[in-house]
Amino acid sequence: MTVLWNEKLIVEQLRDTAQRERAFTLLVEHFKEQLYWQIRRMVLSHDDADDVLQNTFLKAWTGLDGFRGDAQLSTWLFRIANNETINFLERRRQQMSLDEDGVASAAATLQSDPYFDGDETARQLQEAIAQLPDKQRQVFNLKYFQEMKYEDMSELLGTSVGALKASYHHAVRKIADFFQSRD
Repeated sequence: MTVLWNEKLIVEQLRDTAQRERAFTLLVEHFKEQLYWQIRRMVLSHDDADDVLQNTFLKAWTGLDGFRGDAQLSTWLFRIANNETINFLERRRQQMSLDEDGVASAAATLQSDPYFDGDETARQLQEAIAQLPDKQRQVFNLKYFQEMKYEDMSELLGTSVGALKASYHHAVRKIADFFQSRD
């Protein structure tokens, strides 16, 4: 049975402690796949993406009282997921100092991941994306895969539209260069 999404009603239920758990379950069901793929495109590994997703929802649950409703639930959740993803990547970088070998390792991780079902071109695209700096990778993923508008990205990431356009342009150029070097 498909439940229609009514954000205003969900927000009201999240504020009511008697209905909070049920409303949060609906929230998780509604956003888990979108958030998973936002996270997965940054961390590459299915297991890591699941961990970051779980941390995202835990942080959202514990922060419900702080949700003022100034932004949409999706923006709030995507911002939490973004912060959790960046924190995860920073911890990972500190653990293994992501250099040339780290990029190769990330590509090998993606290729050996049983949940990756892309063809060779998709694998190469993910390898090229993995080589981008975090900010460019994030902007590229949001624009290319999620077709997010720059204005929405600006609200989500707290970055100007101009800076986001520049990051996307640089990312596209680096990805094009990656494919040209393979020909």
